[in-house]
Amino acid sequence: MNESIGSGRAAGKGAQLRAYLLGLIDAEMKPHEKLPTERELAESFGVTRLTVRRALDQLGYEGRVYRTQGAGTFVSEPRIAKSVELTSFTQDMRARGLVPGSLETIVEEIAAGAEIGARLALSPRDHVAHIFRVRTADGEPMCIEHTYIPAKLAPGLAQVSLEGSLYKLLTESYNLKVEKAEQSIHATVLDAPLAKLLGVPEFSPAFKVSRVAFDARNQRIEYAESVYRADRYSYDFVIFRTTRDQSN
Repeated sequence: MNESIGSGRAAGKGAQLRAYLLGLIDAEMKPHEKLPTERELAESFGVTRLTVRRALDQLGYEGRVYRTQGAGTFVSEPRIAKSVELTSFTQDMRARGLVPGSLETIVEEIAAGAEIGARLALSPRDHVAHIFRVRTADGEPMCIEHTYIPAKLAPGLAQVSLEGSLYKLLTESYNLKVEKAEQSIHATVLDAPLAKLLGVPEFSPAFKVSRVAFDARNQRIEYAESVYRADRYSYDFVIFRTTRDQSN
């Protein structure tokens, strides 16, 4: 058999296998249900187990399935995609038909200190409202938030019962509206205390997000540090190619 024809048939069967698996995951199976074994899939599609393994590995990279040693391959929980639009956690969850909430909320007024003061252009002695929350979607922990608001901009915030969207509260009660933010995202792993709060194993992958938010006058009104579960959260970007160099 011509080698290119043989490899083309294998690629075609691999594509059929992938389409079949995606159909199972999207239409017929629930999260944590077990997929057919590598042997069953190889026999059904007339491909090698290596081809099946590669297809499952790719789906694993995409967050569609996960593997447990000695048990098999299972359907993953759907990921919550976050765009680069400036939205709150509450808005993100509601836009996806999920109910936002918090397992634990601590609000206190503290001195900014050197690091938080620098982020918010404050003296270390200036006070900030510190808000700690474990945020949930449909009751499941999704992220851990530490938020800092200058006390002089939101007096009495530490005494307010905080439920729902912080941005909505800042707008309605203090006339503070976030217009833009400088944000950085880093990959990390969860230590034991953070993993326990999020209900996942220690050293699970996560995203650490740092954000400084500004109002229309370019005044710094929020600094936030958040840690998101990487198995349930993703960041989506739309990127554009410049017209200056179309050679590649």
